[in-house]
Amino acid sequence: MLSNFEVKIQDIQDAAKRIEPYVHKTPVMTSSTLDRMAGRAVHFKCEIFQKIGAFKIRGAMNAVIQLLNSLPDDQRPVLVTHSSGNHAQAIALSSKIMGLQAFIAMPINAPSVKKAAVREYGATIVDCGTSAEDREATSQRILRETSNSYLIPPFDHPHIIAGQGTLGLEILEQVFVVPNLDAIIVPVGGGGMLSGIAIAVKALKPDIKIFAAEPANADDCAKSFAANERIPLQGPPSTIADGLRTSVGHVTWPIIKDKVTDIITVTEEEIITAMRVLWERMKLLIEPSAAVGVAAILSERFRALPNLRNVAVVLCGGNVDLDNLPWKK
Repeated sequence: MLSNFEVKIQDIQDAAKRIEPYVHKTPVMTSSTLDRMAGRAVHFKCEIFQKIGAFKIRGAMNAVIQLLNSLPDDQRPVLVTHSSGNHAQAIALSSKIMGLQAFIAMPINAPSVKKAAVREYGATIVDCGTSAEDREATSQRILRETSNSYLIPPFDHPHIIAGQGTLGLEILEQVFVVPNLDAIIVPVGGGGMLSGIAIAVKALKPDIKIFAAEPANADDCAKSFAANERIPLQGPPSTIADGLRTSVGHVTWPIIKDKVTDIITVTEEEIITAMRVLWERMKLLIEPSAAVGVAAILSERFRALPNLRNVAVVLCGGNVDLDNLPWKK
């Protein structure tokens, strides 16, 4: 991990140029029905249509390209990471594009659809336990046992944050509303996407408010925000939002603390309802982690906030385990 490295708007703008050949510029979609339900105009940034079905490819490609640029041309690094799914897929696809080998520590309870995609991209999965400590210990073991290997963490790294921040640039380019965009809601797990978007948006449009959306069952960011200090999760949380089961990072937390307006937590029932609403009303196949942002904007707490006429919501991923839909349990 790099130290003493501050992510700035120029890093995000450079990342956007760097990854442009490898990622999609995803659409922003609207729905009069969701506007009515939310009590305001909602603009959905659809990373469900991104390569690998989630935003994670942005940070992964930026980090991999930066790594390759730092090494001699004849050196082919082996990529190592740990992830419950979407970052795993992103590293797997990035390694395939760049002709590299990748080893990925994945929890034994990671969704099968995400593990299948990782294997299809050609990466090697190493099963591990469900806690953050298990994931990190397994990835460190892979590093020790594999020559010329480099760790690309899922969120707590400047190159990852800068890559995810390109989402913020696109939202500002794509959402043209009168009088202006008032707020952006971003799901938070480790905080790479949230911190990157916050840096980009606050640098260019400082009046826009940034809200994090988080499962109440994995509310370390909310607790940290309230206490004004990082308070990590105590053990693996019980939430269907598998992409948000990790604690906010050491690198991402200071950015979140400085630039995020507030944290909105939602229940498991609200997540399931929001997921189903977007499937039924907008025909958008979002995964539970993306539904957390939708649940936040539909929540009573957010609906009560004044002066937020136009709000963007990041639909961060659409990798759904169709054999285990939450409303069928």
